[in-house]
Amino acid sequence: MSKYFDAFPRMNYNLSGVGDNTKLVTDIFRRVKVRSKIKDNVSMLDKYDVHEGERPEDVAYKAYGSTDYFWVITLLNNIVNRYYDWPLDEYVFQQYCKDKYDNAEGIHHYERTQDSGPQTSNGPADYSHKMECNSTDAGAEVVSNIQYERRLQDKKRQIQILLPQYLPAVEDEFIKLVRR
Repeated sequence: MSKYFDAFPRMNYNLSGVGDNTKLVTDIFRRVKVRSKIKDNVSMLDKYDVHEGERPEDVAYKAYGSTDYFWVITLLNNIVNRYYDWPLDEYVFQQYCKDKYDNAEGIHHYERTQDSGPQTSNGPADYSHKMECNSTDAGAEVVSNIQYERRLQDKKRQIQILLPQYLPAVEDEFIKLVRR
């Protein structure tokens, strides 16, 4: 499949809703989901940290040698909205925080290390050992608005990539599903 929309069926659509004013258009309302067997099969996937300014097309080129496979990256990682589901570059991130909050350095919430379960992180973007709490709780730490938003961005940076040897099978499955 050379281009993403080549897989989609065509349909006659009346653009004006009046008379016989139909045109052949691509049925862009088709949507498929990656089977959980693939998403849960770690031997078919590799982890990837999206670098500053990278787009799905850039990652696809690195992984598969073609920007045409951007859809594999977005589909596998449930990226529906390129602006909100994909990590923002630093300039856009700063602007986003400025627009969203009156005070980006203001308090978003308080948190502390949980009493049971994991009590340390498994990496720089892991906060699973933390829990929200009241400001009066022992060990409560401030998390600012910008820290909170940066954590969300860091999560978005950690994506999964389908190993290249499985690309033809996933592509065939995608074509079958979208043409149903």
